[in-house]
Amino acid sequence: MSRIRSAIIIGGGIAGPVAAVALGKAGIEATVYEAYETRADGVGGTLSIAPNGVDALAAAGLGGIVEPVSTPITAMVMRNGKGRRLASLGSPAGLPDQLLVWRPELYRALHDAAGQHGARVEYGKRLVAIEQHDASADTETGTGGGVTAVFADGSRASADILIGADGIRSAVRSLIDPAAPAPRYVGLLGFGAEVPAGPVDPSRLDPTGSEMHFVFGRRAFFGYVLAADGSGGWFANLPRATSMTASEARAVGADEWLRVLRETFADDRLRAVDLISRTDPAQLVTVGGMEDIPTVPTWHRGRVALVGDAAHATSPSSGQGASLAIESAVQLARCLRDLPYPEAFATYEAMRRDRVERIIKMAQRTNSDKAAGPVGRVLRDLMMPIAMRLMNPESFAWPMRHHIDWSAPVTSAGAAGTTPLVSVASSSA
Repeated sequence: MSRIRSAIIIGGGIAGPVAAVALGKAGIEATVYEAYETRADGVGGTLSIAPNGVDALAAAGLGGIVEPVSTPITAMVMRNGKGRRLASLGSPAGLPDQLLVWRPELYRALHDAAGQHGARVEYGKRLVAIEQHDASADTETGTGGGVTAVFADGSRASADILIGADGIRSAVRSLIDPAAPAPRYVGLLGFGAEVPAGPVDPSRLDPTGSEMHFVFGRRAFFGYVLAADGSGGWFANLPRATSMTASEARAVGADEWLRVLRETFADDRLRAVDLISRTDPAQLVTVGGMEDIPTVPTWHRGRVALVGDAAHATSPSSGQGASLAIESAVQLARCLRDLPYPEAFATYEAMRRDRVERIIKMAQRTNSDKAAGPVGRVLRDLMMPIAMRLMNPESFAWPMRHHIDWSAPVTSAGAAGTTPLVSVASSSA
């Protein structure tokens, strides 16, 4: 039984509030400290919550909070720029549909739920230092000592442990390991927007219903959903040799980026241009360079551990970033519920590392397809339909079948309580 009673969580994005609720369920009082001055309502584009993410939310006691603000996606349809259907992937057998949600809606739902569960969030708290107390004296028992977070405004907060949930550019990661790897640019710039209802030319762009459509265009990648009334949302991944930060990309201006995107997709038959042209520049989400981190050597040190993108940042192409962050927050809480923190942190890493790094590698292959050159496009369009017909469905579905049994006790063996949602034969991606 763990003796941990209090936790500092740095970062209030997705993993932070989930960790606060899950820790509370485990009997650990947690406070979230967010660097931004206010809540980040209204910031961000679309993302998906996979069945494994929905399952992890339920394990934390947050079941049902995403469904009211999301849209079920029953299939993902891949086409090339000429309109040819390359492949279609439906929901894996025995699993619920993926949920498409705008990040601001997910953010709001998680923060509202965290507040209802008694978690406190403090804003304007940018971490600058971590002080660990008597960390070497209590390694065997997990008792005594503590950790203090020092913030830029001069304030301090102390607790038994500290959790870094502060994203791909984690300050916590750098503080516990100054040699930690930096984010890696994957060769794509990210954009997206929501579009209001309006006229649709069915000869150019059909409504998608409950499907998500992905277009491997001649020059860039485009994803979209489109309702019968013309409303919907889209995102684009634009290949570029050198990266740009989000602020650098936004400095170019939304009008200019929309012009570039219209030009980029002008020759594709499935007219992404129609959606881009109906986009209000004020609604354009400019992400800048898409990034990942293939491996983070140090997930924990002393009384400090990492969750979410701070520990395992996958590029958006995985479709699993939010779901993996939610999973890790819940699994860490289970470990801390049942084990002294040194064992809890080591067991948590043993549970998670192989799984998340495998998914990061899968996303790397998707990024390569999105940025394919002329020869690569031809080979991709020829081989993808064949590969999809021959593919073992579980090579796609296995990430989604991850189930967390909250009630199962955790032992230092590592993976207790982690079983498939549906029993299937093991397979490799």
